[in-house]
Amino acid sequence: MHHLDWLEDAAARRRAARALKWSIGLTLALYLIPFGALLAYPLLLLSTLFHELGHGVMAMVTGGSFESLAIYADGSGVASHRSSGGDGVRALTAAGGLVGPAIVAAMAFVAGRSARGARVFLLAIGLALAIAVAMVVRNPFGVVFTGAVVVTALGLGIRGSAGTTQLGCVFLATQLALSVFSRADYLFTDVAVTGGGTMPSDTAVIARSLGGTYWMWGLACGAFSLAVLGAGAAWFLHVLADPKPGLAGLRPRSE
Repeated sequence: MHHLDWLEDAAARRRAARALKWSIGLTLALYLIPFGALLAYPLLLLSTLFHELGHGVMAMVTGGSFESLAIYADGSGVASHRSSGGDGVRALTAAGGLVGPAIVAAMAFVAGRSARGARVFLLAIGLALAIAVAMVVRNPFGVVFTGAVVVTALGLGIRGSAGTTQLGCVFLATQLALSVFSRADYLFTDVAVTGGGTMPSDTAVIARSLGGTYWMWGLACGAFSLAVLGAGAAWFLHVLADPKPGLAGLRPRSE
């Protein structure tokens, strides 16, 4: 590797390390400061958004259609979709929401290793959500919230500095990763209470489609989420290692 290339990579590594430290620090602050739960409220909605998008995207991937998406002020959401197949397709569509946040978190961790990757990822997220607002988000609260995420993601992707862009990407990854744990109780219930009414939970839908119990499928989806999340986090942490320890004393003049 050429020294100039290494210096550029070293700057990206330091930005990635700072982004991770700031993400962890901000997350801890939300749990410690007064009214932290109120400040964390949009992050709850963010995990709901990607959960519901997971259902819709999986429905399209399996040949069905994504009809509508609603996000409610209580932190719940509902994705309406048409299935193209039988029990297996219905089970996959239900599982798509359960593993969606972990998959997006892993992708964000991988992209957050560099400013360019983070910028591309945030622009892609912003554009994808803008399309979702135009085509499937139906209720006013959902439109306002998803629109705010679009503006934030595109703003960071277009105008954010290298450090700010990486921080935004890694912070998103951290929050979605935490939601895999903080909302894990949903994996082990057979009823979902949402702003749109009470309905069978995703794991209950899988159990009815494939057999077994809802908690068994909850364990399976949880294990898959942890595996995907672990792979993404490991890939991110790997880039923090210095490939040329002997050049550790060199520093680029600017970042």
